[in-house]
This record gives sequence, C-alpha cells and structure tokens, in this order.
Amino acid sequence: MIVVIGLLVVPLITLLRYSFNQYSPKQLMVEAFTLENYVRFFIEPYYQEVMLTTFGLALLCTVTSLLLGFPVAYFLARTRSRFKSLVFIAVLFPLLVGNVVRAAGWMSFLGREGFLNVALAKVGLIQAPLELMYTPYAVFVGLLGVLLPFMILTLQGVLEGIDFTLVDAANNLGAKPREAFRHVVLPLSIPGITAGAILVFTVAMNSYATPLLLGGPSFQMMAPTLYAQIAVASNWPFGAALAFILIIVTFTVTLLSTSILARQYKAK
Repeated sequence: MIVVIGLLVVPLITLLRYSFNQYSPKQLMVEAFTLENYVRFFIEPYYQEVMLTTFGLALLCTVTSLLLGFPVAYFLARTRSRFKSLVFIAVLFPLLVGNVVRAAGWMSFLGREGFLNVALAKVGLIQAPLELMYTPYAVFVGLLGVLLPFMILTLQGVLEGIDFTLVDAANNLGAKPREAFRHVVLPLSIPGITAGAILVFTVAMNSYATPLLLGGPSFQMMAPTLYAQIAVASNWPFGAALAFILIIVTFTVTLLSTSILARQYKAK
C-alpha cells in the first residue's frame, strides 16, 4: 500500500493539481485554480477528434481481440495435445518483446520495401508498393499484436475453471454444440470476457509507443498528444488536464461495461 501510494497516488494528485494551473510562455506554469485547461479540450475540435479516434481504435481492438482470442483460449483450455505448450509459448512470446522492438518489427514488415509488399509483388498481386505504414491500419495491427496475448491469457484462466461436464450434460439432453456453447460456456466465461475486455481497452486507450511509431505525425491518439503538450510544448497544465480526461473516459467506459456484463451474468 505504501509503494502504491508513493508511486501512483501521490503523482496523480500532483498532476491533478497541475491541471488547474495556468500556462505562461515565460514562467511555463503559474499557480492558479482555473478550469480553462478542461474548457479548452471541449471547445477545440482537434482534441475531441483525437479522443474519438483513440476511443474508436481501442474499442475496435477490444472487439477484435475478443473474436480472435476466444477460439485460441478455448483451445488452450480444453486441449490435451502435446503441442499445447508450443501454442502457449507462441501466445506469450510477444509479451517478452518491448513495445519499441515490436513496432520496429511491424515497420520492417509493413514498409514500402517491407516483407509484405515484397511478397505481394513477387506473386504479382500488386504493381506498386502499398502505403501501409503511418496509417490507422498499421496502428491497429500493431496494437492488436500487443493486446491479443492479454485477452487470450485472461480468457484461458477463466475457461480452464469451467466444469465442461456441464457441456456434456447439455449435449446429452439434446442441445446442439452451438446451443451448448451459447447457453453454458459463454455465460460462464463472462467474467473472463469482462476482465480481458477491461484490460485490453485500458491498455489500448493509453498506448503511446505503437501509435507514435506506426501512426506517424499525421495520426494522433491521446497518449502521444498529452505527452507532446508536457514534453515538447512544456504546457504541463493542459497536458495534465488531457491526462485526467483520458483517465475519466477510460474509467467511465470500463465501469459502464462492467456493470452491463455483470447484470447479464447474473441474469444467466
């Protein structure tokens, strides 16, 4: 508790206080208590567009991670194959590589002279290199590579705790495999879906290195934007305000989605 308070709570309180100060080109930060930094976010469309882009991409990554990750997690939870360990290592491996290294790998894969363009040109599918780098697509693919393991590992832990004899009982009572999955497995896996979705959405909303390296200067998300305000423009008050707006949006969406899924779980 002491470590958490010292490393997380105290800096957040300090940053919150900074968000109410005023910015001065000469003094950088003037002690005050004003809401002008928060008002600026709501009156300048640019920052609202950045927030909408961040939210939309985080939501898309969350849904895609769930759709792609659930079958893999289900396989890992149920299989007794000797290749289970290899699949698990393959899922875990991206987490062992730093964000910058992963982004560099995607840059070499998606670049104009990268592996993908060269391979497509070799088989005659394209005549000119595709512009894949510094696009929302590149950021989406890069984030998905980071987030998918979190979803799979979270779901696997919950799915392994399900008593699959309930599925066998449903099949014996005449339920088709699809019906057994929808009425037995899916409701029991809602806690894992909730935890995985919250984790993936939170990480996506606050991603910095991947959007910066793969999106380029023309593609902006909240984390690089607020970092630029603090580290480049030295506007600590406005950067702090952006940080807390990002925290509030992430927390609100997480709280609402958790409440909805919890009610559905109780209803089942």
